[in-house]
Amino acid sequence: MLITDDFLPVPVPESLTATYLVPTTGQVDPAPAEAVAALGGRLPGPVHDLARQMLDSPLMTVDTRPIAEFPHLPPDLLTAFGATDTQLARLDAATDLVVVQASYRPGWPPAHEWAARTVACAIAESLGADVVDVFALQFLDPATALRSLPDAEGRVRLIDWVLVPYSSDDGGLWFTTKGLRRFGLLELQAQGVPTHLTRAWGAVMTGVARRLLRAWTDGLTDSEVPAFVQLPVVTSVSGHDIAVAYGNPQQHDTTGPAALRLELDPATDPDADSFLTLLPPVGHPGPTGRYFAAVCAALFGAAAQSDVRYARPDDAMARAIATARDGLPGIRERFLADTLPDGVQLLVKYGLPTDEGPEFVWAGVTSWATPERIVGASACDATADPAVRVGQPVVVDAVDVVDWALLDGSGVIEGGWTQAVLDAGDRSQR
Repeated sequence: MLITDDFLPVPVPESLTATYLVPTTGQVDPAPAEAVAALGGRLPGPVHDLARQMLDSPLMTVDTRPIAEFPHLPPDLLTAFGATDTQLARLDAATDLVVVQASYRPGWPPAHEWAARTVACAIAESLGADVVDVFALQFLDPATALRSLPDAEGRVRLIDWVLVPYSSDDGGLWFTTKGLRRFGLLELQAQGVPTHLTRAWGAVMTGVARRLLRAWTDGLTDSEVPAFVQLPVVTSVSGHDIAVAYGNPQQHDTTGPAALRLELDPATDPDADSFLTLLPPVGHPGPTGRYFAAVCAALFGAAAQSDVRYARPDDAMARAIATARDGLPGIRERFLADTLPDGVQLLVKYGLPTDEGPEFVWAGVTSWATPERIVGASACDATADPAVRVGQPVVVDAVDVVDWALLDGSGVIEGGWTQAVLDAGDRSQR
């Protein structure tokens, strides 16, 4: 293997395993084959076929075990990664766990993750239960988790698979990724990040993860799993990397690139994780935090200071959007059949693209002849588009809709799930 100063040899594990849990009460038959078949057309054919093939192979196991036989799931860590009191109560009341495990070689696609998540979510939906992602120690809503799987073109949002937690110390913020090991790659870390760059640097880490994951999987295309993959010591990240990682490639963001240096930080404790550490390029003068701030300024401009760009959608908002989108066909039928209550107006909420992520605005629906296109009148003035003004006609692509609401003289009488999440967040800040 050729080793140069330009590349960093990173060890490759021989195989990878994904584990998902479905907590249940009482002895139940998970019927995994039937549960996966029931997903029908909700998943693209390749993903559905992959799950069925893995399920029929020795690469996947589905077992039901008494919960006492499984290692304890720490409620404090589950809470830190978004678990609700209701989910924790259901886990505490569970007597058994359906354990879904799949193993596969490193490379792309990560068949072990795609298949195990599909089967676990299918079982959870059939039982009306939760899913626990053991790797991330995170509860997953089954319907939302199914949407995290590859689309018909094989694309995923990296933020659905890689988290970026952080903590503070005297030198600033310590960021890590949590999810790259799903794919066999070491996790990233960065230390000494200025505290005002919390969201901006989280986006940078996600963009770098996307860039490195592509280089990593490109090095795993041979039939034999190599002992090492060589990653570039100096990597770059652009606005496009970040936009794609957040599932917004339509932004065509061309900001950057900004350069960062990788350094292998091997663990001295056999039970601890090794990291790939992000640092300024060799020879950069001044503190590390100053360079990180320059990277954010290059990628986000003034938005890096206001800390508003690329906010990661939390579980509550994701569920709100999913609920609204699931209800779109039904509310369209009611609108077309003229069965809405008298004096009620139907509004939809959709995103306008901007350099700082989507700006969400509302429009009153006036016509919805085809499912894909909604004609209406803007209910507000948009900051991003001077043509979008109150009362002006707009045409909305249904794929851009994130919420809908029925409005009468007293306010919202149905829908408005995303606004409810925002209002709850405002109250929690008071």
